[in-house]
Amino acid sequence: MEAGANRGGLEGELIARMAKRQERKRQELLALALGVKLGSKGTLLWKPIKLLASCPQISSPVVRRSALKDTPEKLSSYEKIHNFKVHTFRGPHWCEYCANFMWGLIAQGVRCSDCGLNVHKQCSKLVPSDCQPDLRRIKKVYSCDLTTLVKAHNTTRPMVVDMCIREIELRDGEKADISASAYADINIIAGALKLYLRDLPIPVITFDLYSKFIQAAKLPNAESRLEAIHEGLLQLPPAHYETLRYMMAHLKRVTTFEKYNLMNAENLGIVFGPTLMQPPEQNALTTLNDMRQQKLVVQLMIEHEDVLF
Repeated sequence: MEAGANRGGLEGELIARMAKRQERKRQELLALALGVKLGSKGTLLWKPIKLLASCPQISSPVVRRSALKDTPEKLSSYEKIHNFKVHTFRGPHWCEYCANFMWGLIAQGVRCSDCGLNVHKQCSKLVPSDCQPDLRRIKKVYSCDLTTLVKAHNTTRPMVVDMCIREIELRDGEKADISASAYADINIIAGALKLYLRDLPIPVITFDLYSKFIQAAKLPNAESRLEAIHEGLLQLPPAHYETLRYMMAHLKRVTTFEKYNLMNAENLGIVFGPTLMQPPEQNALTTLNDMRQQKLVVQLMIEHEDVLF
């Protein structure tokens, strides 16, 4: 009883802290809907905006959560850098950034292998991160950069993740068919999902944020751990965040059928920890030393999915 009360108090404090951050997001969302900008000139308009925010229709937790979750799914926010490779052009070619001629017989410039943009090598350092992948250039689904794939297919998450999770959930819990023929099939589907996540060139929890999540798991205070994990989640690229959010919601549902599938949050953390987060140096010793923290990060994200995402 005491442990439950402490856990409830912890989640309550964390929700209060996160609510302050989300308040600013809600203000920006309302300002955007009214066509105004927040700032020195927008302060005069802030009072009516604040009154609007207090309306039941807007402040409803369900509507507010839906609005906030829809915001990162806008494809325009899925920023992606170009994937330039040295290229030899046949015939005259002009740089699509500076509009100057590309001189030389070989290796005159670089071409983005995802969208086909042709520029000088020196101009490639100045091109903004506005790559719009062309589906005709994306030759594979597995081992393809996550953001590249979702932008090419005009989706918020990889279709592999959606398709596999939908099929797995159709067979979970009391509906699970554990006969020999069906059992092998569901393992194949689950294996396909894990293989896709494991083969991503950049893991769902990106290399540059790996150490931040590992250090968060090492914090002795439970509240600080959750706060640090939440901070890390906010720094993920939108496509990675949305994929992780969808995965954690699915795994949270899996745990509700623990008596059938024997998979609680800790067991799922052991299974998915090394899949969702990998050390950038790919060192076996580092991976072994970090396994406990990897497991704990995923376990906490599952247990507190409704608070962290």
